[in-house]
Amino acid sequence: MKIIVPMAGRGSRLRPHSLTVPKPLIPVAGQPIVHRLVKDIAKVLNQPVEEIAFVLGDPAFFGDDVVESLTALAEELGAKASIYRQDQPLGTGHAIMSAKPSLSGPAVIAYADTLIRADFELDPTADSVIWTKQVENPEAYGVVKLNDKNEIVELVEKPENFVSDQAVIGIYYFKDVAVLKDKLQEVLDQNVMNGGEYQINDGIKRMMADGKIFKTGTVDEWMDCGNKNITIETNAKMLGFLKSDNQEQLVHDSVVLENSNIIEPCFIGAGTVLRNTSVGPYVSIGKDCVIENSSVKNSLIQNQTNIKNANLEEAMIGNHVKFDGSFTKISIGDYSVLE
Repeated sequence: MKIIVPMAGRGSRLRPHSLTVPKPLIPVAGQPIVHRLVKDIAKVLNQPVEEIAFVLGDPAFFGDDVVESLTALAEELGAKASIYRQDQPLGTGHAIMSAKPSLSGPAVIAYADTLIRADFELDPTADSVIWTKQVENPEAYGVVKLNDKNEIVELVEKPENFVSDQAVIGIYYFKDVAVLKDKLQEVLDQNVMNGGEYQINDGIKRMMADGKIFKTGTVDEWMDCGNKNITIETNAKMLGFLKSDNQEQLVHDSVVLENSNIIEPCFIGAGTVLRNTSVGPYVSIGKDCVIENSSVKNSLIQNQTNIKNANLEEAMIGNHVKFDGSFTKISIGDYSVLE
């Protein structure tokens, strides 16, 4: 089994945080988004993953540190890491084809801007399984249309009339991803573009036209990390799940508490010091931070940041920040200083 992860985009909706850190590497509940996503996909697959192929963008943004992080992730799962570059932002289909040498055999393709909670078995009769989430407002999403055998027969983008309540979440399993590769090659050769881009859906539609069987795999939770507010909400949900699972240590043993308290669930990284401070619930703090004379709730703070005299709620703060004040709903990028 392989996992293919296109992640070349810079994440404009999550600026300023994604100006210096690629969005898939922004930590949620203590781990980068892409790390959590790939690990959760591997759990669903419940079989050895031999290769994880990452499709990155401009080396000036997705540099050696990103490659090292992703290589370590693959090795942690016992897999080979393959690194590819998408030289132009020409869509999902183009990103997948940038990893052409890895497109063979059974594979999952996953876009690294969401998190999931899922527990289902892949249908062995299907040529492909499109992962979906049941939603209350399907008109806001791309959804699947099913026949009486519960096979996917069409992909419909933001339907005005009800088609189904199963929204496509951007994760796909292919029994042999080489079939998709061949169809996407046709799309590229024939210059079939939608919105100025080559789309995975055009390859999937050609597979459907050939009679390939598509089924759904419905996830329990689908959590977006598209902008600051939604990422904070996702961080809170994930912390709740991790606390319930009781499988990860959320507060590192080296955390120093001086006249401070932690209201669970929270993640607090190694070397962080809390002085005269209340943290939680639903707070993630990275490593080597110092927080003094403050209250922090429902917030996400990255690494090596100093905060004092603050009352923070629904805040997202980057790396190497120095903040002193009483602002509440804020979004501060890396290396910012507020005094």
